[in-house]
Amino acid sequence: MITSSSNRQIKNILLLQKKGKARREQGLFVVEGRKMFAEVPREWLSAVYVSEDFLTQPMAEQLLGDVPYEVVSQGVFQSISDTQTPQGILCVVKQPSYEFSELLMGEKTHLLILESIQDPGNLGTMLRTGEGAGITGIIVNQTTADLFQPKTVRATMGSIYRVPYYVSDDLTETVRKLKREGVHVYAAHLKGKMQYDEPDYTAGTAFMIGNEGAGLSDELSALADDYIRIPMEGKVESLNAAVSAALLMYETNRQRRRSREE
Repeated sequence: MITSSSNRQIKNILLLQKKGKARREQGLFVVEGRKMFAEVPREWLSAVYVSEDFLTQPMAEQLLGDVPYEVVSQGVFQSISDTQTPQGILCVVKQPSYEFSELLMGEKTHLLILESIQDPGNLGTMLRTGEGAGITGIIVNQTTADLFQPKTVRATMGSIYRVPYYVSDDLTETVRKLKREGVHVYAAHLKGKMQYDEPDYTAGTAFMIGNEGAGLSDELSALADDYIRIPMEGKVESLNAAVSAALLMYETNRQRRRSREE
């Protein structure tokens, strides 16, 4: 049993929780809770830690199965948990990696392109919603929040394991590349003339969503094939970035479901 906060493994968990550089260098990230453990692909698991109390719970043995684990004292487990009410199980997981080509599925391509999204909750929610809407992947730039920081991971509710992603060094060039592949790129923009439910999204489609405060940069939005807007009633000027993304992704999902039925 690990009983000291100065234990090497414990120190490294805290490092992975707090430092994006450590996560990138080690190719690892930390997940917490029963659901996140149950859904992680077993080949991605690097280490599993459980609290003393967790092992007394009736479902513990069934949940863990034959997965090796380390037992951690209650006090130490509390210190490494990033949640207010720890469930007693924490995992160190290998980061997946994807090639750009894995996000492309011809006519079925359905992508979210994010420029400098800062809120980890927004980012995680977009992944989760995107999985529900059937996107083929998510593209982010270097200044978007870290996909593998604890708050983002929690907000994905497991979608981090299943939604392919690509971190672009040059988002404008990546968008140009998408267009060369025949993907129609839309910008959610206040200058949009078309309402978001007017275009045909049944072919390869990508939506660009900008920073929560500043929106899309002029350089990136200029690459859009079309500007679209979400109509606003009352005195509302804009929607939360994750809400805007959800509307666009689910409109695409609706159109494609209807197309399949016809």
